[in-house]
Amino acid sequence: MKKIIIFGVAVVIIFGALAFVTSYQNQQQSEGNPYGKDRLHQETIDTLDDPNYDNIILPDELDEKIENEEDFTVYYFSPACQACNQVSPVIIPMADEKDIDLHLFNLLEFDDGFSQFGIEGTPTLIHYENGEEVERIYGAADQPTYEWFYDDIVLGEE
Repeated sequence: MKKIIIFGVAVVIIFGALAFVTSYQNQQQSEGNPYGKDRLHQETIDTLDDPNYDNIILPDELDEKIENEEDFTVYYFSPACQACNQVSPVIIPMADEKDIDLHLFNLLEFDDGFSQFGIEGTPTLIHYENGEEVERIYGAADQPTYEWFYDDIVLGEE
């Protein structure tokens, strides 16, 4: 009986140590992140070194742009979304090529953004003029659709 108790305690200690180490590693990886949060989801941590995800916008910054009635474009995404992981490598570099300042809003980290900004799902690309939404693409689309969005809607080249 003593052997079973000792074995059980050893297993609990091992799992506790693994949980602590994993939590500590995630906290270390999250340190100094652009989200201003102490803890991030692992999928977000995986994007921290990816240059495609450099232009993160936080909820307060987005609110300020809307209140200031600015013209801007936001890509609402989740790094846990399979469609986003297919769309991001297409639309983010495309925006860079067209010299569009594309802001990225991470809904995995800030899920209040779904209700706050009227987002039904990811990916969603929205262009705002004077702080008001003028056009959106919801869900994954093909490359010509994103080119049309950037050229005609964002840049106004018809």
